[in-house]
Amino acid sequence: MSLVRLNIKGISYSQTQNGAYALILSEVEGERKLPIVIGAFEAQSIAIALEKEIKPPRPLTHDLFRNFAERFNVVVKQVIIHKLVDGVFYSSLICERDKIEEIIDARTSDAIALALRFEAPIFTYKNILDKAGIFLKGEEPQRSQSSRKEEEEIISEELLPDDIEIKSDDTNYKKLSLTELKDLLSQAVNSEDYEKAARIRDEISKRK
Repeated sequence: MSLVRLNIKGISYSQTQNGAYALILSEVEGERKLPIVIGAFEAQSIAIALEKEIKPPRPLTHDLFRNFAERFNVVVKQVIIHKLVDGVFYSSLICERDKIEEIIDARTSDAIALALRFEAPIFTYKNILDKAGIFLKGEEPQRSQSSRKEEEEIISEELLPDDIEIKSDDTNYKKLSLTELKDLLSQAVNSEDYEKAARIRDEISKRK
């Protein structure tokens, strides 16, 4: 079975599962997207890894894993989403130590959070993408209305190409100056409110 490389397309709040987020992976050499429902903690961890300017004052769980692995010369070489059963994705971490390769089972959300921290590529098998991959609106004109509606129930309509956005009701940020936003960002990071920090960082980025 051939492997297909994936990139992270975006993260958005899941409209169907309360407290969950939709992580959207996109095939590198194609148009299909692979939506995966993940928890709030994992979404936050992935968001922090993507937002290079947000530095937690203390290591999160996935940062601790990376620090631990690096201390003992273990490197995550790649992540493979290798199985899909009843809507649940199964993944493996391909690790290496002293030129010896080991395969470790992991939840897909954890595997991707670690892949970002090790700058490791993410792959899935072609048959999984054939089964679960979707085309977003505007990318496949011939899709039926019912198919589009079903996809919209899985993911929100807004997906960012280069960054992530965690939806929020915080609209007062637009009224603040850049200096005030930067002060708030610093406070949010120091208090370890990373979801708030991601929203403030997004507002700052819009003004650059």
